[in-house]
Amino acid sequence: MKKKGILNAQLAGYIAALGHKDMFLIGDAGMPIPKGVPIVDLVLTANVPTFKQTLDAVLAETEVEGYILADEIKDNNPDLFDYIKKSLPDKECEFMPHVDFKKFSANVKFAIRTGEFTPYPNIILRAGVVF
Repeated sequence: MKKKGILNAQLAGYIAALGHKDMFLIGDAGMPIPKGVPIVDLVLTANVPTFKQTLDAVLAETEVEGYILADEIKDNNPDLFDYIKKSLPDKECEFMPHVDFKKFSANVKFAIRTGEFTPYPNIILRAGVVF
C-alpha cells in the first residue's frame, strides 16, 4: 500500500500517465468541467480540500513547465495569485479572460475539483520533463 504522496488512486494514476506538454486543471468547486474531460472530484465540503492543499500535493509529484490563469485572479484573489507565483517560480505563466479559460479547459487531459470557494482559484498546468 502506498503510504505517502497522493493516495487518491485515480489522481495518482492520471499524474503518472502525464506526458510532456499534457495539460490538466485544478479548479474550484464551481468550475464547469467540459463534457468528455475526466474529473477527479476531491470535494468533501466547502473549502475541503483547499486549492492550496491540492496544488501543493500535485506539485510535489508533478514536473510542471508552465501554467495558465484567468486574468481576473490578479484583482479578485491577489493572495492566491501570490501563492501560485511563489509555488511555481520561474515557470511560464499565461493569462486569459475567465470566459476563455473555461472554453480552453476543454483541452486538458483531466480536471481536479477542489472544495475551494474563493474567486478564480483555477489553474491549468502544463507537464514538463525531468532531465
